[in-house]
Amino acid sequence: MKKMPAAAPGKHGIRLVNKAAEFFKKPVNLISVLALLFLGYTIVVPLWEIVSHSVRFNEGGSLIHFDLWNRVLGSKVSESLFYKPMLNSLSIAIGTAVLSLLFGGGLAWLVARTDFAYKKTVMFLAVLPYMLPSWITSFAWLAVFKNDRVGGSKGLIQAVLHVSPPDWLAYGYIPIVITLTLNYFTFFFLLMSVAFSSMNSSLEEMAHMTGAPKRTIMRKITLPLIMPAILSGFILTFSKSMGSFGVPAFLGLPIKYYTVSTMLHSSMQNRMIADAYILSIILLMVCACLIFFNQKAIGKRKSFATIGGKGSRTTYQALGKWKRLVNVSVLGGMSLAAFVPLLILFVQSFMTMHGDFSLSNFTLHYWLGNSDPSIASGEVGVLKNDGILTALKNSLKIGIIASIVAAFIGLLLGYVITQKRSSVPARLVEQLSFLPYLIPGIAFSAIYLSMFAKPFLFIPTLYGTVSLIILISIVNELPFATRAGSSTMYQIGGELEEAAVVQGIPWWRRFFSIILPLSKKGLFSSFLLLFISVMKELDLIILLVTPQTGTLTTLIFNYAEQGYQQYANAIMLIIVAIILAAYFIAGKVGKVDFSKGIGG
Repeated sequence: MKKMPAAAPGKHGIRLVNKAAEFFKKPVNLISVLALLFLGYTIVVPLWEIVSHSVRFNEGGSLIHFDLWNRVLGSKVSESLFYKPMLNSLSIAIGTAVLSLLFGGGLAWLVARTDFAYKKTVMFLAVLPYMLPSWITSFAWLAVFKNDRVGGSKGLIQAVLHVSPPDWLAYGYIPIVITLTLNYFTFFFLLMSVAFSSMNSSLEEMAHMTGAPKRTIMRKITLPLIMPAILSGFILTFSKSMGSFGVPAFLGLPIKYYTVSTMLHSSMQNRMIADAYILSIILLMVCACLIFFNQKAIGKRKSFATIGGKGSRTTYQALGKWKRLVNVSVLGGMSLAAFVPLLILFVQSFMTMHGDFSLSNFTLHYWLGNSDPSIASGEVGVLKNDGILTALKNSLKIGIIASIVAAFIGLLLGYVITQKRSSVPARLVEQLSFLPYLIPGIAFSAIYLSMFAKPFLFIPTLYGTVSLIILISIVNELPFATRAGSSTMYQIGGELEEAAVVQGIPWWRRFFSIILPLSKKGLFSSFLLLFISVMKELDLIILLVTPQTGTLTTLIFNYAEQGYQQYANAIMLIIVAIILAAYFIAGKVGKVDFSKGIGG
């Protein structure tokens, strides 16, 4: 039998090289690969790092020991280290989600389905809490309800009415749930108002004409149609509440009321690193499981259509004789909830002693004063304090750089997703860019601390640098940035780039001459929304900052811990002024309207 000649050596390798060269000739393929490498390095690898540090291997790597997990879940300290904080976190998250549903959903129905008079004003007042740090309300709560049994100073009620509020009203579960609800009800309001507005009301009208009672119409028609919005609002509120650090720290730690996030921070502070990593994994798993069940539940309702070609109109229900009372009550209540906390913080930033409203107790020291050993250990006013100016520069530097880079990366990832559509690389890019959304900020911070506390691959040690805070801020904002980039790219017609391809214009010129100018408005809006989100961030960076890299938010936390609440209030107002200025610019220049959507 004649022997077949052997293939020429290296022929198979040459074929692979040619295929690879052909693959990378298409810029979208190259961008896809680079995007997957970036997402893998900044998201997947950190997750693997923290998982691998939570277990022990034998020297040969053949056997895994879970003694670290046993300490957290099955030892004598497990109750105080994990079970009580987890129960507190779950109860806070559930309570906040339920109250936010009732408050935000009721407000959404009022604005979208009735003849309520002040819709635009209420929509602005409803989204205002989202723009501001969630712990503004916790500061205002303490200013009103705290007592001299915890912390030594009196709140407004005790100082004016001489009634000492009970500890359970000043600190712990109830104030935490209320303050988080006043911040996170925005998710339910925005999602459900869109769902109510887009519903085909003819379905309800036909049911009403056939004699169906209102309860049946609500249960059989309205509720199923808005259920995806309810589930999405629940997952947003629950996951945010589970990972919240600032509010539980200010309102829970004074009475040793711990949640998973505050226990995680305490573990890192006490150098119990393995405990912190395990708590991070558990926190991530809880949020991931909830999102998984949420997606399953929404998937079962994909057949429900809320917008039709005909009859897709909204029928407004008349409030009748209650209209004036409802208008005044809602507008007044929303205004109080939005502006009273800011007013309280503003007034208290001028008071030497809390609870004393005599004119002699008011001073400009906390804003403009020189060093006085008798006041706050000699701290100068915030506008003269070099440390605060450094923190302001760091905050602006981090916010501007992280927002620009995240918005640009989001546009590139959106380009990949829209160009490749249903391909495997596009789906991977979309799923990986969404992954940071699953990770609570304090847990994400612990992951990056583990990964970048030492040199890793080609990256040097980043701990203690502003670069690390910028990097984690970029990655944390990718879910919104990518969604915004995809939305922008879907609005740009493909024929424009195709015409440039026919003329032989290289990709980089097509991108900068066609795609970038056309996406300028979306890019600008994305940048400003990301900037606001980064400026108010505390949970994400609290473990990563040093005295040299501190930001305004971490400085507020430090002042509050030391009992210098006036300084904390003054710095908080500076952040509010920056955020509101950014919102004003976004509305006037970029035509950004938060009431039409938020970035998670």
